[in-house]
Amino acid sequence: MKLKGRNKVSPDFSMSSMTDIVFLLLVFFMLTSNAPNALDLLLPKAKGKSTNTQNVSVTIDKNLKYYVNNEQINGEYIEIELRKALEGQDKPTIILRAEESVAIKEAVNVMDIANRNNYKVILAVRPK
Repeated sequence: MKLKGRNKVSPDFSMSSMTDIVFLLLVFFMLTSNAPNALDLLLPKAKGKSTNTQNVSVTIDKNLKYYVNNEQINGEYIEIELRKALEGQDKPTIILRAEESVAIKEAVNVMDIANRNNYKVILAVRPK
């Protein structure tokens, strides 16, 4: 009597399915990671919709340091830097990120520069 089966079980392991899962997880975490700017700011809270159109980012931190596209600049030269960054743009837009503790006059200064030069300003906030 022959009781041994004809089908042999292969002990080989295929890594292709595991590789696919790891790749999909990597793509998922890259898409869901939220790191738009390198500066750690506590933005004011507000309700509203967010936008993805961005030409130039202006950041004011609690120490009144100004950053244009994450490059620190002197506050006196902000208008010159904005003109350089936005020249030739079709619809020049500034994303203004002012930390919650910054005096409103600092943000209004940037808004005034935008108004004089016909730039659109979007104030960045935290979701409420």
